[in-house]
Amino acid sequence: MFHVKQSEKTSSNESFGMDTPLARELADLSARRRALEGATVEFTGETRVLTVSNQKGGVGKTTTAVNIASALAGLGAKVLVIDLDPQGNASTALGVPHSAEVPSVYDVLIDELPLADIVQESPEDPNLFCAPSTIHLAGAEIELVAQVAREHRLRRALEVYLVDNPMDFVIIDCPPSLGLLTINAFTAATEVFIPIQCEYYALEGLSQLLGSIQMIQKHLNPVLHLSTILLTMFDGRTRLAQQVADEVRTHFPEQVLETVIPRSVRVSEAPSFGQTVIAYDGQSAGAIAYREAAVEIASRTATQSKEK
Repeated sequence: MFHVKQSEKTSSNESFGMDTPLARELADLSARRRALEGATVEFTGETRVLTVSNQKGGVGKTTTAVNIASALAGLGAKVLVIDLDPQGNASTALGVPHSAEVPSVYDVLIDELPLADIVQESPEDPNLFCAPSTIHLAGAEIELVAQVAREHRLRRALEVYLVDNPMDFVIIDCPPSLGLLTINAFTAATEVFIPIQCEYYALEGLSQLLGSIQMIQKHLNPVLHLSTILLTMFDGRTRLAQQVADEVRTHFPEQVLETVIPRSVRVSEAPSFGQTVIAYDGQSAGAIAYREAAVEIASRTATQSKEK
């Protein structure tokens, strides 16, 4: 019979699980929670207008738009989310009604209804507002073709709205295409915020999107610039995710946020409850990552972003 001698320094119960990947992950998560509790951000009063765009679908675009908006509101910023996607997923995640009879962005773009008449406060936070999308927006691409100043309609409506309703951030969630809705978003914004999925195909559409941004800069909005790139759906267990992250950081060292958004069940579950992950489970890994990203974005002033 063999006997295994126990270490005299630590008992088996004390050492068990103290140096496992799960234990290290939990310790890191706790440290990040504590750091966020002490994070403070000052807002200058200048409105930053960001359009969240990626011509490739399924990269976490809407998820990123609403969770960053919610996290910024949690930091004390006044935030308006403009839902320009006919699917209305951003409106759903923010708990804002967007049935067919609800006044929406469609009415602003086509009938020139004031933006103030459609904006609703999100039940998540008194600092968080949403201009909802409805199914009518699906036909707006065609109807806008015949409209005067069709590329500038959102910009003009937003300028009028901000005179009486100052915001720290306006975040525009675009459809995954370069149609007139997305062009309106690019024309209204000063910054482009691109979520990139950490997979190979995500890189292929990036050069096409950058070409679209340059076209808008040249013909419609010279102040538009790429200010922020966020790596989403990051799986640290795969070499590919790290390779994609490294390649994006190499090409865009100033624009890519340090924070990466991991794959998270909680992030996926939250919209089914009509919530962002910040409200659904604010202490989960996905929520903490989005809150860290929001602190980074808020810490960059509009001037700094433009220089980048």
